Amino acid sequence: MLILHKSRIFFLIIFSFTAAMTATASVAKIDQKNIRLFESLENRLVSDGFNKKTIETIYNSPKVYFEYKGLSMFFAHKESSLNYNQFTDKTSIKKTKKYIHKNKTAFLKAEKKYGVDENIIAAIILVETRLGATTGNRSVLNSLSTMAALYDPKVRATVWEKISKSSNLTKTRFDKKAKKKSEWAYKELKAFIKYTLRENIDPCPVMGSYAGAVGIAQFMPSNILVFGKDGNKDGRIDLFNHTDAIISIAAFLKHYGWHNGIENKQAYDVLYHYNHSKYYVNIILKISELLTD
Repeated sequence: MLILHKSRIFFLIIFSFTAAMTATASVAKIDQKNIRLFESLENRLVSDGFNKKTIETIYNSPKVYFEYKGLSMFFAHKESSLNYNQFTDKTSIKKTKKYIHKNKTAFLKAEKKYGVDENIIAAIILVETRLGATTGNRSVLNSLSTMAALYDPKVRATVWEKISKSSNLTKTRFDKKAKKKSEWAYKELKAFIKYTLRENIDPCPVMGSYAGAVGIAQFMPSNILVFGKDGNKDGRIDLFNHTDAIISIAAFLKHYGWHNGIENKQAYDVLYHYNHSKYYVNIILKISELLTD
């Protein structure tokens, strides 16, 4: 995926868009009842220190819109329902071994600097993105902005009206979950904007998971700020680059306690920080064992 490679532009050039395109973008962000779905979110970002012109530039883009379809996945996703066993077949293990060989220099660097075994890192990349083949097809900016906007009662009411007939949630449960998710998403949205500003990346075309995870490592933006590494030393942190992703995963695991000769119980605890799912952790450890054979 070449999103970040093609997006190293100062996104202030968006101001050169025509008035017609801006008007179209505005319509796309207004509900049928003329509720400006991102208005309060933009104001909140500005009040938290972001430059007003920068925020206006981002949210006036015709590529930015309220992601109703992706939003529904937040209220339906269950980690335990995922079929992780698909990654333990012979074909997947064979491809992963080839991936390790192809990126051997990066894996050796990760092990030397951070003490993280190549099989663990490769297992994570296999499960997260099928070795970088599927990094997500949803706008990270739109996904996080949509969820973050739910802190506004008017926006929540608008969303509830659209999903109430197809949801098994009560209004009370929806409000509780939406408020909690919105605070989490707002933190990640701020981190994403900070990251794109720091790296001079246009945030609009960056694609990721429905939850806003980015790149081969599927890091949330807050983790990119802390653990993202310039593994190939090209002067930027690009989680769509395999070397950067491998080194960044190693840095993450090292921070949470990974070390050479780590025992299974501690390894489990460290991996749980990557994904709070016992199903996920167990499959990563299983894949790692298969890669050792």
